[in-house]
Amino acid sequence: MKVLIVGGGGREHAIAACVAKSPKVDKIYCAPGNAGIGQIAECVPIGAMEFDKIVAFAKEQAIDLTIVGMDDPLVGGLVDALEAEGLRAFGPRKNAAILEGSKAFSKDLMKKYNIPTAAYENFDNAEDAVKYLKEQASFPIVLKADGLALGKGVLICNTLEEALAGVDEIMLDKKFGAAGNRMVIEEFMTGREVSVLSFVDGKTIRIMTSAQDHKRAKDGDQGLNTGGMGTFSPSPFYTEEVDAFCKKYIYQATVDAMAAEGRPFKGVIFFGLMLTKNGPKVLEYNARFGDPEAQVVLPRMKNDIIEVMEACVDGTLDQIDLQFEDNAAVCVVLASDGYPVSYEKGFVINGLENFDGKDGYYCFHAGTKLTDRGIVTNGGRVLGVTAKGATLKEARANAYAATEWISFENKYMRHDIGKAIDEA
Repeated sequence: MKVLIVGGGGREHAIAACVAKSPKVDKIYCAPGNAGIGQIAECVPIGAMEFDKIVAFAKEQAIDLTIVGMDDPLVGGLVDALEAEGLRAFGPRKNAAILEGSKAFSKDLMKKYNIPTAAYENFDNAEDAVKYLKEQASFPIVLKADGLALGKGVLICNTLEEALAGVDEIMLDKKFGAAGNRMVIEEFMTGREVSVLSFVDGKTIRIMTSAQDHKRAKDGDQGLNTGGMGTFSPSPFYTEEVDAFCKKYIYQATVDAMAAEGRPFKGVIFFGLMLTKNGPKVLEYNARFGDPEAQVVLPRMKNDIIEVMEACVDGTLDQIDLQFEDNAAVCVVLASDGYPVSYEKGFVINGLENFDGKDGYYCFHAGTKLTDRGIVTNGGRVLGVTAKGATLKEARANAYAATEWISFENKYMRHDIGKAIDEA
């Protein structure tokens, strides 16, 4: 088989590494890819939103399966464009990717089908939002830009003043661009956050292992929100009781709701859950693998990922027994100092060869580029260093030891990824 992966971050590197293990695959392409992906796939200089070029390339090369890793092309309808030309693609169509593409849509869906989530209201203009905040809201409260905002369009406001400033930021100043044309105001929930990824074929859902992400830039969950500074899997807080509740009220209910709406979902649904004192509730849905969650979940998967993805496309997922190793994985993101605000790029990365042939250790590239000086930094999140271990504690120790194998100027990381597990 020939496989094309669309995207160029750590998630796509983790997918590519998983695809490379499949005996069914003899050639992998990635558009646009990065320096790390380039070691296992042929990178082609096509952007993830250049649909015409992607479709033309897939036809030219007779690609058997295109895997769309990123949210923007899914929400924009890349899968539809590929299918229109008779090409097979893994990921939701445009009318199903709205599950992530519009927070207002997903909140309304949960309300309609009684899927547990925070209380909320949707707003199309700033005046109504301000009126609601002044007259009805209790604080703290959460403001969310409706559209895609790189995982950053969420503001937690402790006071009315903060919330009013937040409305200005999202809806008037358009800090998150067109994502802020609509806004969701939602009840602030407290509890532990857990991420659960799943494969879906339109009717059947198979749950992957749980994970937990660290969003803040600095140790102790201080600093600004980022795309994720590290993650671990499984989450000790995702207990059998939580799993049973979610299977009964959330997972299948979401798949059935999308089918009932005439938007059958095929691909990956990412459930962002909050474990509240009143039981698990859905914080958000994503319509693809999380990043960096994919970097700890996929290395633990026992199945051939191509078999699973083809079953999702063909509607035969009920025949797949999805299995994960009985171990743990921790990923520590090596970032450029100054991320997520401003940072320098172009520093040479040393030590990547230290991962060669080391079982259970992975170095996934997020923001890297191949130059005549070697592989250099090319983004805020540069690398994801992942290690497995028999326990979370052991995986964490292994991951932090492996972060020392890599060096580049302005290298920055958190030192407390998975620290909660030492206390769990």
